[in-house]
Amino acid sequence: MHTEFKKVAMIAHDGKKADMVGFFKDHMDVLENMAIVATGTTGSHLQKAGLDVDCKLSGPKGGDAQIAALVAEGDVDAVFFFRDPLGKHPHEPDVQMLMRVCDLYDVPLATNPSSGGLLMMGIRDILKK
Repeated sequence: MHTEFKKVAMIAHDGKKADMVGFFKDHMDVLENMAIVATGTTGSHLQKAGLDVDCKLSGPKGGDAQIAALVAEGDVDAVFFFRDPLGKHPHEPDVQMLMRVCDLYDVPLATNPSSGGLLMMGIRDILKK
């Protein structure tokens, strides 16, 4: 179990970017002292919403793989990846690889606002200690 949260990754498929921005606006109290890394397009939406974000490439251009590498290197403590289960994604192999790497390295992964809310509650509790 992770006992320290310093950096989180944020990714959202196109149909979920607005949900991601709203979600993180609702959790600014937790995020204000954390580093945030995101895939390019998601990161640009979050920057417009006022978050300080380290943007990587867009997902289809390798951003999911860049985030997976950060997870494997121990540089990301949690991943929020709001996925669109009904959309077709040409970079699905990268998405699956990112999810596999999170499982391999036991990094918490939230794929929708409900699981994200529970993960945020856990992070909030850990940060209070």
